[in-house]
Amino acid sequence: MTLPTRRSFLAGSAAGWLLLSQGPHASPNERARHAVIGCGGQGRAHGHAFANQPRCAVVAVCDVDPARRAEALKDLPSPESVAQHEDYRRIIEDPSIDTVSIATPDHWHTPIALAALQAGKHVYVEKPCCHTLREGALLVEAARQSKGCVQHGTQSRGGQGIRDAIQFLREGRLGRVRMAKAINHQYRAPIGRAPDESPPPGVNYDLWLGPAPQRPFSRNRWHYNWHWHWDYGTGDLGNDGIHQVDVARWGLGVEWPRVVTASGGQLFYNDDHETPDTQVVTFEYSDCFLMYEMRLWTNYPLEGHDNGVIFYGDKGILEIGRHGCEVTWIGQEKKKIGGGADLGEHVRNFLECARTGDTERLYAPIHEGYLSAALCHLGNIATRVAARLEYDPLTQTFKNHPGADRLVSKAYRQGYELPL
Repeated sequence: MTLPTRRSFLAGSAAGWLLLSQGPHASPNERARHAVIGCGGQGRAHGHAFANQPRCAVVAVCDVDPARRAEALKDLPSPESVAQHEDYRRIIEDPSIDTVSIATPDHWHTPIALAALQAGKHVYVEKPCCHTLREGALLVEAARQSKGCVQHGTQSRGGQGIRDAIQFLREGRLGRVRMAKAINHQYRAPIGRAPDESPPPGVNYDLWLGPAPQRPFSRNRWHYNWHWHWDYGTGDLGNDGIHQVDVARWGLGVEWPRVVTASGGQLFYNDDHETPDTQVVTFEYSDCFLMYEMRLWTNYPLEGHDNGVIFYGDKGILEIGRHGCEVTWIGQEKKKIGGGADLGEHVRNFLECARTGDTERLYAPIHEGYLSAALCHLGNIATRVAARLEYDPLTQTFKNHPGADRLVSKAYRQGYELPL
């Protein structure tokens, strides 16, 4: 099934898509002037990766927390020349900035990406690119209309070894592959319970909340722990599991599933978590299955991996994990055939495509990123409504469960609506 068309998704939107007349403007002959929005752990990794590219200069960082802005500067060369901003809109309105990377909480990914595209900038957006299915469709269409480069932060696609392993599958060297298992097995400690309190000094908490519902500050809904609350995050399926789901979907060569079934809950946590610690999702396609298994209470590798993907073929199995790619043909010893993910190469590819305006050569173009993010949303929705779901991406509705439609989109707090 193909992605929604412009007409099909705009039919359900409040307004048409309005873009500035200018297109993305990174000069092919100059260094890209880059800004990092969101300065947590992944944002600091962005700063380091972009600053290490010879045709890029990190010129600005942005975060609502001044302590995090200060930490981000420590990773950058010539930090005294890097501008600091509390409000991402100062970056969006700066015409000298060519490219941005977005490493904020999930609920801010699409709003900032849309604003950046409107302003004629190229965008590297962390996974998942969207907080709802509807947001993802809007972002794909905005990228298409703007002709800007939008790279999704599923950096496994930047690893040459993983690309070679996917080609290995394409060539049929594992025989027919009827199942892939995406595995997310790791230990994530309980977060306990935390009271509501005043935000830390200097923090613009209202801007951090942005489109999310108004509620008091809590450290268990703050740095990193926001992942475990539906108003801001997508649980570990959208946080870490998306990497495995993306590789599994890529290897199988599939897009929208016919049917999604899921179960999940908290077998380990008894704290402020809202999202599952244990989850199993099955995505059914016409000739294969994609399975996702998550356990956040194990600190040991299962099936040889903490996080990884296993492809099951007629002739053997292919495993893609943190330590690279390995094949085991039936009756033979395991053999390593390639390395793993490569954030630096993923960033290099984005900058090169932005420099030349070639969206076709992106390793993780936003339409692919949206498909993998959409599977994560579908898995979470099926878990939350405890139902077997059939989703129609053209109408953005569930064929067999109208009650699940309420989770396809969401309300936005006044003053923080999507820039449509």
